Amino acid sequence: MRKKLLLADLLLAALMVLAGTTVREKWREARKREQVGLGQRAREVPPPPYSPSSDVPPLLAASYNDVAQQMLFSPDRNPTVIVEVVKPKEMPALPVLSGVLNLGDGPAAIMAAKARESPKEVRPGERIGDFKLLEIGADQLVLEWEGQRLTRGFSELMTHGPAAGEQAAAIERPAPLARPQAEAIVSSGDLARPGQEIGVGVRVCQPGDTSPAGTVRDGYKKIIIRLPMGQGCRWESVH
Repeated sequence: MRKKLLLADLLLAALMVLAGTTVREKWREARKREQVGLGQRAREVPPPPYSPSSDVPPLLAASYNDVAQQMLFSPDRNPTVIVEVVKPKEMPALPVLSGVLNLGDGPAAIMAAKARESPKEVRPGERIGDFKLLEIGADQLVLEWEGQRLTRGFSELMTHGPAAGEQAAAIERPAPLARPQAEAIVSSGDLARPGQEIGVGVRVCQPGDTSPAGTVRDGYKKIIIRLPMGQGCRWESVH
């Protein structure tokens, strides 16, 4: 057993010596080739023939006109900007005034948003159609539309109302049972007869009623009084 191990050791040692010798010879050959290569002078290669380039034209903005005319980021690829002018909003027709009254709790206007519609009682600060009632004067109303302040006389607003011979529709607000302390009706026209009933035995004067005070018609007597806001008018039952 010891002889086999000794023989194996000798064989391995011989292989190591042989491998070392072979590696050294390879290194020496490589070193020699390196020295030979470094000792040689590189051969000079003649340069390629030179041909001058043509003159480059200057850059002109007009050369890129097609890029501007057909811009990729424009939906229609057209540099022409079309400005759409927004037409101003047209003001609708003014509301129709049937009269102005005061039942002791402040003035109110009897108005309809459009002709032939049922009128209703509108007080300052309330809206009637597209308009807002701001003030009630002695002979005029102040309205607001789209931030604009409009001052219109009673006669101008009544010209849009029902035609002569047509009676205004009933007021939406329920009439009080007690006789009103004060009442003002401003109107123009030729209807000399009692209008819509607003209380027990009391009717309004219609637009266009020009009959004098004391006129008796259909069991009612016309009463005209003076108020701080102007002349008041109503028909009271004589029965």
